[in-house]
Amino acid sequence: MTDMSRKIYVAGHTGMVGSAMVRALKKHGYQNVVARSSRELDLTRQQNVEDFLLAERPDSVILAAARVGGILANATYRAEFIQANLQIQTNVIDGAWKAGVKELLFFSSSCVYPRACPQPMREEHLWTGPLEPTNEPYAVAKLAGMAMCRAYNDQYGARFVSVVPTNLYGPGDNYDPAQSHLMAALIRNFHSAKVAGQSSVTLWGTGQPRREMMYVDDAAEAALTILDAYSGKDFLNVGTGHDHTVRELAELVRRVVGYRGDIQFDASKPDGAPRKSLDTSRMTALGWQPRVGLEQGIARAYEWYLRSVGPGD
Repeated sequence: MTDMSRKIYVAGHTGMVGSAMVRALKKHGYQNVVARSSRELDLTRQQNVEDFLLAERPDSVILAAARVGGILANATYRAEFIQANLQIQTNVIDGAWKAGVKELLFFSSSCVYPRACPQPMREEHLWTGPLEPTNEPYAVAKLAGMAMCRAYNDQYGARFVSVVPTNLYGPGDNYDPAQSHLMAALIRNFHSAKVAGQSSVTLWGTGQPRREMMYVDDAAEAALTILDAYSGKDFLNVGTGHDHTVRELAELVRRVVGYRGDIQFDASKPDGAPRKSLDTSRMTALGWQPRVGLEQGIARAYEWYLRSVGPGD
């Protein structure tokens, strides 16, 4: 994708991943970037998506649009998570093929791997066991998107590549208490406790599960590396190669936020998968490496939170 004049459609450009993709594309000199807000284009409407793609005829599509959330959201909106994501993926992938799109990159999720997957999780471990029950509807939708990309490659000769990123965080993250992922929830909880003068913060689970976290702009750079330097069609893991317990992550966020109270855990709440660490050897073989360290990334994410949400929230 070295032609800087290529027309690139970023689906989901207002979200955390999509906005990072727009930043990366513009940073590298791609100026012909197409985007539409959900008010302008409802990706769950098949005819609207087909009409848009046929009119725009992008050379490349980056599919970062999705209905996402943490453990609470996955438990609460199970039907919506599978229904909305299946609609979005199906409409964009099929519409892209019908519009003659040359290449498509689909952002999946590390939750597609089995709950009891060997660690670190390698690409060949996909489909080898049952999923984590707390986010199964979302994971099934993502697996369907990956299978759809592979099927369109096999039958139509398309180049639709899936990327499986580890847990992402950074600018544009969702800090809604009912919707947020781990890192955003930690930042919000500790900041709110600091502002309110709370003596302690209680977090879900035991604090023992291990999670790998990556700054979202590193994921965007990885996606561009795949489009520029990867000639295959199989999916690729993208991560840092390092994981931490939830307790360790909480202590790090507490320090960055400047909260001095205690951390408590409610073991009656679900932990989710015991560990999620990705093997990224295929990705690093392309010459890509993550650049933003964990503490540096958390500090950047907290700065964005303060600018966007407000220091007194």
